[in-house]
Amino acid sequence: MVVTDRRSAFKFGLVGAAALAAPQIMVRTVHAQAPVPEIGNPRFNRFNLGSFEVTAINDGARVMDDPHTIFGEDQEQAAVAELLEENFLPSDRLVNSFTPTLVNTGSELILFDTGLGAGAREGGLGQLRSRIEASGYSPDDVSIVVLTHFHGDHIGGLMEDGAPAFANARYVAGQAEYDFWTAEERMSGPTEGNAQAVQATVVPLAENMTFIGDGDEVVPGVSGMLAAGHTPGHMVFHLESEGRRLMLTADTANHYVASLQRPDWHVRFDMDKEAGAQSRRRVFDMIASERIPFIGYHMPFPAAGFIEKVDDGFRFVPVSYQLML
Repeated sequence: MVVTDRRSAFKFGLVGAAALAAPQIMVRTVHAQAPVPEIGNPRFNRFNLGSFEVTAINDGARVMDDPHTIFGEDQEQAAVAELLEENFLPSDRLVNSFTPTLVNTGSELILFDTGLGAGAREGGLGQLRSRIEASGYSPDDVSIVVLTHFHGDHIGGLMEDGAPAFANARYVAGQAEYDFWTAEERMSGPTEGNAQAVQATVVPLAENMTFIGDGDEVVPGVSGMLAAGHTPGHMVFHLESEGRRLMLTADTANHYVASLQRPDWHVRFDMDKEAGAQSRRRVFDMIASERIPFIGYHMPFPAAGFIEKVDDGFRFVPVSYQLML
């Protein structure tokens, strides 16, 4: 309706004012009638890297107590607490997230790591399959699964109901990692539990698996680099397309403050503490010096950022819009 004179305009204004002056209970009643949409947070983040499409997927997050028992095992509790509090973090709890990554090269859809899998879903984790679908793909679309290492939160999603979760995929893993976890002596002692998981989820796929070493190529534009310490064969991956680069650092750093600002601190999850610290320094020194963006498996979602050298360590700089341009 078009208002054509001042009288009509004044009348219209009174109606609007009356509506604004209506009792709040009436407004609430009207709003209460609106249906609540059943929309879940898809928890994926997508950007282009040259001609590659990169999708980081949050497999879930877990609250953990007593950070000092995980990061800074060789430090006093007070030192760990002080570092966290300086960075506006609670000193007694942390949130650990898990971020597998899909890379569409145009000819291959590559999944890096598979999350915790079905066994973790009751606790809100193991969400990779549903979130791949939310991102517009199907698990059957994945043509290559790359395993950075064989810890449970990276291999847990390989199987679904006793069958391969990515039915049309072939697999790539580090030779050193496979040899370590499948050795007979791993089936007893502190490595027993993880070795059993490897036997159940990785070994059945070995016939369809390509084993690589330091510097080997997965596909053009995607190559692996050995970064041992977290596990004996732990690998990180370098992506490059049309002159743009990205590092997938897996578990080289497990916490965006403690592992980076204090890279020499011992981490409970690193099987070789000193080698893990050396790999952290080497990998993140390269990322900082060459100003390469990276995705870290346990960085705060969307898990992507840059690294700045500070003091005797590094500072994590989360992405904002850089990777969108």
